[in-house]
Amino acid sequence: MAGDVVTTPPTAEMASAYLTSLPERRRREFISSIIGRGTAADDLVGRRVRVGGWVKTGREQGKGAFAFLELNDGSCLANLQVIVDSSVYPLTQLLHTGTSVLVEGELKKPPEGVKQRVELRVDRVLEVGSADPSTYPLPKTRLTLEFLRDYVHLRPRTNTISAIARIRDELAYATHTFFRENGFRYVHTPIITTSDCEGAGEMFQVTTLFSDAEKLDKELQNNPPPSESEIEAAKLLVKEKGEDVAHLKSLKASKEEISASVLKLTKAKESLSKLEERFNLKPGIPQKDGKVDYSRDFFGRQAFLTVSGQLQVETHACALGNVYTFGPTFRAEHSHTSRHLAEFWMIEPEIAFGDLEDDMYYAEEYVKFLCRWLLDHCLEDMEFMVKNYDKSAIDRLKLVSSEPFKRISYTEAVELLCAVTDKKFENKVEWGVDLASEHERYLTEVIFKRPVIVYNYPKEIKAFYMRLNDDQKTVAAMDVLVPKVGELIGGSQREERYDALVERITDAGLPLEPYDWYLELRKFGTVKHSGFGLGFERMILFATGLDNIRDVIPFPRYPGRADL
Repeated sequence: MAGDVVTTPPTAEMASAYLTSLPERRRREFISSIIGRGTAADDLVGRRVRVGGWVKTGREQGKGAFAFLELNDGSCLANLQVIVDSSVYPLTQLLHTGTSVLVEGELKKPPEGVKQRVELRVDRVLEVGSADPSTYPLPKTRLTLEFLRDYVHLRPRTNTISAIARIRDELAYATHTFFRENGFRYVHTPIITTSDCEGAGEMFQVTTLFSDAEKLDKELQNNPPPSESEIEAAKLLVKEKGEDVAHLKSLKASKEEISASVLKLTKAKESLSKLEERFNLKPGIPQKDGKVDYSRDFFGRQAFLTVSGQLQVETHACALGNVYTFGPTFRAEHSHTSRHLAEFWMIEPEIAFGDLEDDMYYAEEYVKFLCRWLLDHCLEDMEFMVKNYDKSAIDRLKLVSSEPFKRISYTEAVELLCAVTDKKFENKVEWGVDLASEHERYLTEVIFKRPVIVYNYPKEIKAFYMRLNDDQKTVAAMDVLVPKVGELIGGSQREERYDALVERITDAGLPLEPYDWYLELRKFGTVKHSGFGLGFERMILFATGLDNIRDVIPFPRYPGRADL
């Protein structure tokens, strides 16, 4: 199967291209290439390299004759030990945590019994970016992830956040690799939209009405609108100029005289029009019939930040075949839980001529591919997560990547959960309710001890675009449940029947007009298609074992916080 193929990313080739494109004197070696896995120490000794990074720790030795620096450049978890003599550079300027340095020197083999396989003996210090230890907010002591959220701009320098950044990068690369190998095209869907994919109404509105109103208020204060008497005077002037034109025409004046008079009339009319336009300006948000007049807004209608790129990417699935989108989505939900963000990233593939079976197949293969990719390409960072946060993280990746996913219907899942006697759930289980995280995790962690795909959910708890099954009670929806996080993927076969989709939109209480274009996909060459969405941050939570979603995204946005 295509999902079994794991392609090694062309890291070495990319680095080689980078190095050969730079003059010899400008090349900077990545620490990962010096002390990374598979790098033979004997092959490195004697090499002259240039290295740049940030000091993790620094200490003077030999009564100030030299200093040891632990240098990290973010390319890997490990630090490179750097030795600088006082004759090369003033040591006190290099020692403090957070200081950046660019140095050159020769790689040496350290003394026996030292854990480092190789160290750098510096003979040139090219650049130094100092960090005042009295104000630098990230001391060498262990810091909580909650504390680090107050220093979003500096927290990537910590081991945990840098490891997460590399894991995130690998998962993004793996995503594009998987879909390209399976014939999907990458489509950029809009961030600004006029339709609500989920129908929940929890959307951030995009508008210039408030800023326009503020600008207008200032403008009217600095340049007040004309008075009624000024308007009347301008109207009188237009009337006079009109009478002048009529008089000249009655006298059969020359063409030049009439044209000059008409020009004066035109200017008088333009002046009146501008005065009337300013006279009609009203401070505040424009209204019409007692409601906000969105026709005066930037887009001429209400617009929002997208909650999903799914509806838009369907347009390309109905033309290009298999496609996917990978981008930011937004939810204006006032939630402070460890599982919610106001801005998060979604991967949403769409499969042309595909039904629910195809949807479940691709979802399972994609998740397995991601897990195998991390095991093959990010093991050092995953081992760090096992050591510091979740001892079962790597075992979980191995389990999910190797075990076939169990498939059960929603009805079967409810029956199994209702029969549970060894645990009391906080949320009641009955047919028709959405499964809570505790139910999902019980299915995967206790009953089946592997990932589970639950399909055919009640129509009342699923979105309007999901295909109605023949029983008229359920829709062709599916969720992929995994240990640790519960639901990782949500997907469905889409409703391709025009009349059925109109009814579903209406039943959901949504207006039809914003979905006219979506309905036209069902009028002109309709096709069965299916797709799913994977929350990227949820995947990182699942992989790393961290508990709070705010720690796995570079710049977390949640109620009350939008730093940087």
